[in-house]
Amino acid sequence: MPTYTNNRKVFHNYSIEDSIEAGMVLSGHEVKSIRSGNVSLEGAYVTVRAGEVFLRNAHVGKYKQAGKLLEVDETRERKLLLNRQEIIRLMDRTKEKGLTLVPLEIYTSKSRLKLKIGIAKGKKKYDKRESIKKKETRRSIDRVIKTRV
Repeated sequence: MPTYTNNRKVFHNYSIEDSIEAGMVLSGHEVKSIRSGNVSLEGAYVTVRAGEVFLRNAHVGKYKQAGKLLEVDETRERKLLLNRQEIIRLMDRTKEKGLTLVPLEIYTSKSRLKLKIGIAKGKKKYDKRESIKKKETRRSIDRVIKTRV
């Protein structure tokens, strides 16, 4: 299950409460471009409209060996594939105050490209400082343990 891209900034700006796996509707050159690593989730977000879920503002670059691709929109809106119960659950959760849908990573599962969507709550500035402190103390403890062994 190789991971093609992670949205690392999301873990700094949000606390992830739940996650869900979704398929994506992609064209052939987009699949090849993602598999070659030419994809970025930075600044991307997930929306629910009219009972359908979409990935917006995700950058999938042009596939270099595709030949003549005229006017390819690299940040186009991509439809996500979920069943009805999952969509209803996402709609209900996003109506709660402070919760949003964010893309976490793109990976393969049984040779299909999947997107992991996180139901996230935004962190305040003091929450971000607290998580940075925890990381630093964990790193220093690991360094001390490593030198003693």
